[in-house]
Amino acid sequence: MNDAFEQKIRAAAVAGWWTLLIAAAFLTLQWLAFLAVMSSHPGWVMALWGPGVSWSFVQNLWFWMAAVFKLSLWLAAVVVIWLTLWARRLRTHGGA
Repeated sequence: MNDAFEQKIRAAAVAGWWTLLIAAAFLTLQWLAFLAVMSSHPGWVMALWGPGVSWSFVQNLWFWMAAVFKLSLWLAAVVVIWLTLWARRLRTHGGA
């Protein structure tokens, strides 16, 4: 294996870790927004959804969107861990 390939794998792993860090920060902000919105029930949220929407529907949908986002984060974490281990193996074994 050449060094360029090893550098590309390592760069992909680093980019993946940064992506996971930013996504985790976004997930934390989303959770804080969920807590704030569900505790205060502001009227503008219902105005965004339109007539005929209940707070239980908004809460249920927000929960499932967060759950799907968390599952995709776990999948991305598995890929990033694999890339990191692969880059480390390429570096230590010289690609052999």
